[in-house]
Amino acid sequence: MSRSVRLVPPVAVVLALALTVGACDGGVRGTPGGSGVRDPYFPKAGNGGYDVGHYDLTLDYTPAGRHLTGTAVITARATQDLSAFDLDLAGLHVDSVTVEGRKARFARAGQELTVRPHDDLRKGETFRTTVRYSGTPHTLTDPDGSKEGWLPTADGALGLGEPVGSMAWFPGNHHPCDKAAYDLTVTVPKGLQAVSNGELADQVTKGGRTTFHWHTAQPMASYLATVAIGHYDITRTTGPHGLPILTAVDPTQAEASKDVLAKIPDIIDWEEYNFGPYPFSSTGAIVDRPGDAEYALETQNRPVFPADQFDTGTLVHELAHQWYGDSVTPKSWQDMWLNEGFATYAEWLYQEDHGGKSAQQTFTDLYDGDDEDIWAYPPAKPSSAAHISDSPVYQRGAMVLQKIRQKVGDDTFYDIIQGWAATRRHGSASTADFTAYVDKKAPDHDFSGIWKDWLYGDGKPARP
Repeated sequence: MSRSVRLVPPVAVVLALALTVGACDGGVRGTPGGSGVRDPYFPKAGNGGYDVGHYDLTLDYTPAGRHLTGTAVITARATQDLSAFDLDLAGLHVDSVTVEGRKARFARAGQELTVRPHDDLRKGETFRTTVRYSGTPHTLTDPDGSKEGWLPTADGALGLGEPVGSMAWFPGNHHPCDKAAYDLTVTVPKGLQAVSNGELADQVTKGGRTTFHWHTAQPMASYLATVAIGHYDITRTTGPHGLPILTAVDPTQAEASKDVLAKIPDIIDWEEYNFGPYPFSSTGAIVDRPGDAEYALETQNRPVFPADQFDTGTLVHELAHQWYGDSVTPKSWQDMWLNEGFATYAEWLYQEDHGGKSAQQTFTDLYDGDDEDIWAYPPAKPSSAAHISDSPVYQRGAMVLQKIRQKVGDDTFYDIIQGWAATRRHGSASTADFTAYVDKKAPDHDFSGIWKDWLYGDGKPARP
């Protein structure tokens, strides 16, 4: 791997930690902020002592040398008195750090960037941290063997963050319980595009390079942030009630993907009917070449798809995540079924409404089938970090929802899933929050058996 010899001035990334709810404090108290939030599967992810409200990220990337320079600004609120705090950052060279405009000391240990501001920060104080960094971003390997972080492609790169890959390309509080607004400005060689979340606020070409500024106003977990750099055919259309739709497709995949892409407005309309108002200010999709990524991902506003996994069912699944996972985000990775069980169930419902099997028939086929992996562990208690994306979380998670629907009937069931999306809109939630919500919304029904046998129970439940 060679580096470009082009000298690119370092870009400043300011991490601005703003006023947000203290959902991610992790229970750590003391003078330094915690170096993790004690997630049961990724204990080093996230950091205690502050909540991020806004990221202002400025990146400059040269694909030829795979070289990135950046500056990060976090507008945050301290949730305790702080003499030091940590940011998650894997690899990359940190050139400088300032807090509130004053030079700060810093140290590196693994994925932890420990910052010691010139002056202590007081509980409740809003502060701004600026990190300048550079280098070749890493591709990370998940516990399940899949690749995330910064994925080089034939003509650029793809940033994918689930569960902790975003720390490969910007420093931050990388746990889903801390959500923030984003401004992402990316400069690339002229002729390439840089596509990200939210809406394109500005585009300028100067000196042989083009700068794209993307703005995401609604809160976003860092694992849902993306940047796709390369050659793309960009199309802008509108969906229900004028919702902006932006799609970015590798030109080699344009013809093969056009029929599925054309379904986005109808799918959004169908999902709004079932799940309630679309929670964000735009939607769309990014379709890259086969092999650029190993999986589709529900990146906020516009999910990312490798072309060989771009079909109607997967599009329904990833767009359903905009409600369940992106707007209502899990408090910890143990709550992953609240993402994947809901999105999988959306596929079942879509089949039911479009001439396919009913959700009940899909449920029965799974129960009577010979896939024993579904019963390997309960949806709410994955066996390890390597298994949070296995079939019990997806399929058995969807079965939990079908069991609720069986018990309460369609009218109450849709009140529950729409109300859940509305009540927790742009927030974070746990499995306990969900079960309490269902119990409250349908007080005449006893869900204890569903929770005990289907959600938390080991092994295959007795025949329903």
